[in-house]
Amino acid sequence: MKQPLRVFLVDDQELVRSGFSLVLSVEPGIEVVGSAANGMSALEQLRAEPADIVLMDIQMPGMSGLEATRAVVAEGLGQVIMLTTFDRSDYLFGALQAGASGFLLKTASAEDLVAAIEAVADGHALLSPEVTLPLIRRFVEPDSFRSGDGTHSAGPGIRGPARDEEISPDQARALDELSEREKEVLVLMAQGKSNTEIAAELFLGLATVKTHVSRVFAKTGSRDRVQAVIFALRTGLADLE
Repeated sequence: MKQPLRVFLVDDQELVRSGFSLVLSVEPGIEVVGSAANGMSALEQLRAEPADIVLMDIQMPGMSGLEATRAVVAEGLGQVIMLTTFDRSDYLFGALQAGASGFLLKTASAEDLVAAIEAVADGHALLSPEVTLPLIRRFVEPDSFRSGDGTHSAGPGIRGPARDEEISPDQARALDELSEREKEVLVLMAQGKSNTEIAAELFLGLATVKTHVSRVFAKTGSRDRVQAVIFALRTGLADLE
């Protein structure tokens, strides 16, 4: 029997932790293994017993969610889904850089919460169009943006094939290594499509699509869908228009 996904909750609001825990407690494939009100407490518990998925708030007293996410990812203590609201989307640039595998609105439905956890656990990082794609658009555009620590910094300055001269040698090499089919799959990933949707659009089997996605990750040096999409945008293979 498949083991349930081990989920850890980190949020300074007890009602949020309790609400998510209540929703997840009725899911047979998910087990809530712990919770914490701040990043430091979360790290202490996760170091003793890692989880599969960590639902992480961004703003918390003491160690912030960004700092905690960086440590969780670096130490291999779990994959992180950031909990956010629209009015603090500026902090999510730092979350991308910290290694978060997805983003989830605190107002998400129970179905969306479970789907997000399962998607990230399967290696298909959550690319919610209303949150993640606008963030990635700003992440790859050359304009300045506000980083997660509240300071301003310049964007990467790479956007589209017209800017090919700014693509690094490693990125150019990785792009050349992708097969035409793998490029097609990556473009559809950048459009936020799931593996099932990609399979239907390209008339491929789901297992074949998963193989292509894995090869895209390997060739582009991407940990998950978020990083793969950023690669596609930076190299001009895809855009968000």
